[in-house]
Amino acid sequence: MKLLRHGPQGAEKPGLLHDDGTIRDLSGIVKDIGGDVLSDAGLAHLRTVDAAALPVVAPDTRLGPCVGGTGKFICIGLNYADHAAESGMAVPSEPVIFMKATSAICGPDDDVRIPRGSVKTDWEVELAVIIGTRAKYVSEADALAHVAGYAVTNDVSERAFQAERQGQWTKGKSCDTFGPLGPWLVTRDAVANPQDLAMWLTVNGEKVQDGSTRTMVYGVAHLVSYLSQFMTLHPGDVISTGTPPGVGLGMKPPRYLKPGDVVELGIAGLGQQRQRFVADD
Repeated sequence: MKLLRHGPQGAEKPGLLHDDGTIRDLSGIVKDIGGDVLSDAGLAHLRTVDAAALPVVAPDTRLGPCVGGTGKFICIGLNYADHAAESGMAVPSEPVIFMKATSAICGPDDDVRIPRGSVKTDWEVELAVIIGTRAKYVSEADALAHVAGYAVTNDVSERAFQAERQGQWTKGKSCDTFGPLGPWLVTRDAVANPQDLAMWLTVNGEKVQDGSTRTMVYGVAHLVSYLSQFMTLHPGDVISTGTPPGVGLGMKPPRYLKPGDVVELGIAGLGQQRQRFVADD
């Protein structure tokens, strides 16, 4: 299944992508795409619904982030060896964890606002993992059973805020709209192998990232298990698993985004996003 949320910001309704390409409204069936709906039982219930009988949503309706009620947005740094190299950093001996504020989450095609004082706003196509059931101290063998599904995310980053100022990476990652998520949550059963997904990103039509989840240093099962040793993962939590090479930071000379730039990105089977970058108020 491909689950989604549609409607105005802050008032999104649950929905799904029907096989005929139309968006269907699920608000008569569930309250949101989040919480218990993300469990195996919740998803099994949605599979019994006759999608063809659901109301059709207007095709120009805004898509919101594909999951609601996210408590944690956890990111993994330097999780592709070739991206670590372009960043001038060593491949970590265990996953590098940082947090992105949940207030950064936005719809997949919403405008991204370049914050005041930014001179190094950058792009990062990433595979997002959405947790479906509570995970604490889980083994790697059992880890994927706690995953509801997968989505595309753009881990937008302000490199000067991230690396040239005091403290952790969080402030360079958490600006408003720096976490486009969606267009849909593709359920776990519909993704044969999360470690074999092509991914790409273009800036103003020029392809700058062209990679695959095959080259992750630490795969999805390892990351879910690893994170669960330090914190309980809850339904709706998002894990952004790192980016392949081709970010602006790694170019020679470095290249960063400016108002008016258009970024498009996607992952095979998970859909694609399009963002226009604008100056923040």
